[in-house]
Amino acid sequence: MDEEYKKEQFETLKIKSSVAKKFRRFSRAMSKSQSISLLLMLEFFEDNGISPTESMGPKMQTLENLIKKRINGVIAILKDIEKGQTKPTVAMMQSLFQEAEPKKQPLILEKKNTEEKQPKYQERNQQDS
Repeated sequence: MDEEYKKEQFETLKIKSSVAKKFRRFSRAMSKSQSISLLLMLEFFEDNGISPTESMGPKMQTLENLIKKRINGVIAILKDIEKGQTKPTVAMMQSLFQEAEPKKQPLILEKKNTEEKQPKYQERNQQDS
């Protein structure tokens, strides 16, 4: 028994013997005293707002559907952020960096004569004169 409840008195409850046996097996499986096991069960039902007579099926399915809707909402928000903010910003940044690259221009000292200039004056052959 837990130290908190050591000084408290025991009370008797009238329950059927088959239920008592089942409860004792359950308490031993949990490695708790019967009082603590019963207290844990009561707190569980109170904290979760459920009744032992209700079926957990619809509540669990409702909770699962709610979680799925929330997750789908988060996914939609993330996709919207990606389309509306991230992709346009990346495109603008890329265009800025592409324009900012300096164009390669030859140095002033470096002159390359790729064309051969024709002389302006041609010499006459001596035979033509």
